[in-house]
Amino acid sequence: MTVWDFNLRHLRAVAKIGQFGTMNAAAQAVNLSQPAITQALSQIENMLGVTLFERRHNGMTQTPAAAVFLPRVEAALAHIASPHVTMSRFRALIALADAGSYIGAAQAARLASPSLHRAVSDLALVLRCTLVERRGKMVRLTQTGTRLARAFRLAKVELETGLAELEALKGHETRSISVGAMPLSRARVLPAAVIGFLKARPQVRISIVEGSRAELVEPLRNGALDMMIGAQRDPLMEPDLLERALFRDRLIVIARKGHALDGTAANMKDLVNFPWVIAASGAPLRALWQTMFERHGLPLPAVPIESGSMMTIRQLLMDSDMLTLASPDQVKVELEAGWLARIMDLPADLGRNIALTTRASWTPTEVHAEFVACLERAVAG
Repeated sequence: MTVWDFNLRHLRAVAKIGQFGTMNAAAQAVNLSQPAITQALSQIENMLGVTLFERRHNGMTQTPAAAVFLPRVEAALAHIASPHVTMSRFRALIALADAGSYIGAAQAARLASPSLHRAVSDLALVLRCTLVERRGKMVRLTQTGTRLARAFRLAKVELETGLAELEALKGHETRSISVGAMPLSRARVLPAAVIGFLKARPQVRISIVEGSRAELVEPLRNGALDMMIGAQRDPLMEPDLLERALFRDRLIVIARKGHALDGTAANMKDLVNFPWVIAASGAPLRALWQTMFERHGLPLPAVPIESGSMMTIRQLLMDSDMLTLASPDQVKVELEAGWLARIMDLPADLGRNIALTTRASWTPTEVHAEFVACLERAVAG
């Protein structure tokens, strides 16, 4: 089954049974008759193939299945935030946000275009807001529509997580972990954590998406990524995200083997005389690079090329006299192979914290928590 098989009103009813512990109180909370809420619970349990509550003389007691599933339902409903959202409206807005047109959304959701259009229009009407703007033949979500689509995506992730947790409880492992990896995390810590984790949880799928912070932060916000690892932002000006420092990274100046500074006791003045390839303005590494020269009262060297790709930077260094900053972990193989040379170590205070970033609203599953523990062991090792 998929999340689209659910009836959101039935999920709200089941969540209220868990909250109040009696069918009567739950029925009143969702404005259903007691027979109707009993039927809703029965349908949900049949769909899931589990029993969520033990019926007792003094009320309803949650089973272990309910203990893992209901918190995900409650989190999903908190993201949806309105009793007027039906599953068809929920699905239609996500499809439209992903496709950018009613025709594309209808094809992706396998719904008739008029039905999808009506579902989005009804959603805007009951929420009393404008969700979509027309731009010729295309449509674009308003700011309100964009925020709501993000909330709906996160609700969908919560329901999918709940289903996966139930499958794990029944002995069928379908859980997955998606990690956004910025360049430094891919060098040592993340691979070590993945290997350690898979020894204990070989059936859990791990997806690693590589990119810069700018490329990864929106997938993280939308729920496509569970976590992101990379340079810490100081201060973090995004209240919807949380950062957890993992380790302190010490930086070094590197160049090609045989560079004019290779094997010399290079100083800061020497570094000014060569061109650099470094990350673009706004990146933490660029700020550290700039501080390195400013604290010595030196002019900034020329930066003919801006790049955050270590693969690109490596080739540029090997074919030129350019310099760059990097973590020793990032260039360990190149240094050992004699392709690149370590020119100078930076002071400890010019290092950077590498952090784990998650959504503030994120509640990790058991396997998420185990993976984070593996990250911390990889750092300590």
